[in-house]
Amino acid sequence: MRIIYTFLILFISFYGYSQLKTPSASTASEIHQVVGLTEIVVDYNRPSKKGREIFGNLVPYGKLWRTGANSGTEISFSTDVSINGTNIKEGTYSIFSIPNKDRWEIIFYSDINLWSVPRSWDESKVIFKSNFKSNIFNNGDIVETFSISFQDITNNDFDLVFSWDNTYVIVPIDVPTRVLVDNQIELIMGDNPKSSDYYSAAVYYLQEKIKLDIALEWMNKAIDMIENPRFFQLRQYSLILAANDKYREAIKVARKSLELSIQANNQDYVKMNNDSISEWSKK
Repeated sequence: MRIIYTFLILFISFYGYSQLKTPSASTASEIHQVVGLTEIVVDYNRPSKKGREIFGNLVPYGKLWRTGANSGTEISFSTDVSINGTNIKEGTYSIFSIPNKDRWEIIFYSDINLWSVPRSWDESKVIFKSNFKSNIFNNGDIVETFSISFQDITNNDFDLVFSWDNTYVIVPIDVPTRVLVDNQIELIMGDNPKSSDYYSAAVYYLQEKIKLDIALEWMNKAIDMIENPRFFQLRQYSLILAANDKYREAIKVARKSLELSIQANNQDYVKMNNDSISEWSKK
């Protein structure tokens, strides 16, 4: 009797507390990317091809798709963004799509408390909807597992790319980096800026190839305020001088940066300075 009792306890314990864990057929994935000053997060599930014909078969043409598997796909923006001139407020959205042979309709939907496609579609919850070209890989590549990625990233924009099987779709998205940075610069420059503020603003303008005369003015102020400028700071100073066609001054500063980068044993900066001095000497 005692043996039977012990067996029952073990049996109840096993089925009461044990949970068998097996791999999901479509693995969960979360990707993060900062573009300029905007953070983007995509949370989705990734089905695999497994020898199947995907678009026009497993994923029918002309029908609403969750753009992934399981609970669907969500995208979050930490700032407002713009797609095809349409402003999209910061927040989190479900991504749906309607694949067709030549084009996909991409839809951002405000309801994120969903499992798969909504049973009752509410057009008032559509935040964005537009068509994008459906492309075929020219080299015959096959993407085995459905992928969403960030490509061609700059300070001001990026491509959101959907790819699976032999197909990929590109959605260009703009972020408001220049507006955000300009607002910060205006605020900080009007309130006792430090050398690091002048330096950062100047380098930003250099990167964006805008307001190069102001960039030079601010870099001059930054360097004057720094007791012993480092080789990387002088490197940026020389680039801003060259961008303003002041090549003689740029070479002089680059040689000082070269000297300091040799002392620091930073071979990358040694090469960059040597290359620039050679190039600017021909101007």
